Amino acid sequence: MISVLLADDHAIVRSGIKHMVNSQSDMTVIDEAENGEEVVHKALDLQPDVIIMDLNMPKKSGLVATKQINEANNKIKIIVLTMHEGKEYLFHALQAGASSYLLKTYHEDDLIEAIRTVFRGEAYLYPNATKLLLEEYMKKTDANENDLQKLTGREQEILSYLAKGYTNREIAEKLFLSVKTIESHKSKIMDKLQLKTRPDLVKFAVKNGYLDFD
Repeated sequence: MISVLLADDHAIVRSGIKHMVNSQSDMTVIDEAENGEEVVHKALDLQPDVIIMDLNMPKKSGLVATKQINEANNKIKIIVLTMHEGKEYLFHALQAGASSYLLKTYHEDDLIEAIRTVFRGEAYLYPNATKLLLEEYMKKTDANENDLQKLTGREQEILSYLAKGYTNREIAEKLFLSVKTIESHKSKIMDKLQLKTRPDLVKFAVKNGYLDFD
């Protein structure tokens, strides 16, 4: 039996969801909360399998509550149920630890399926949310490609060696250049890619396939 905790500041909303959930044979509402502080307290006390979380609640927002619950016990799955369709709310909710993001214009079957899906350890999003996530991913991919175009051929070659763990001296020997020249190129690479540390540079190189550079 899937145990569900409801969090919404409107009693009529909680009542409707409770009736819907309790009509299923494999899930039940074990308690309710009407504000953010209450849901955090009850979540940590009752340890429900799933929480249905509104974002706009008094005392503490659903976003903050989601983050606090997830940090305390990430085994509790959280479904954000909200009126907010904007991508900034979606991204923040997922970053806070939500496993699902649904709009309050949902169909009854969507919420029931979301509960079962997150209980299995999977994610469940409303259809347009997937499109928004893909668009954001493509923007970041395009941004990376634009950054790479800023590098000269020599800088890309040095980036590859840096990602593979070569020291400045080893790279200098391989390319028949001075250590000072390699250090200068490395500094330019970091500036162009807006990276601050060598680990950041390595992550960028790995993400863009530079470990396969020969």
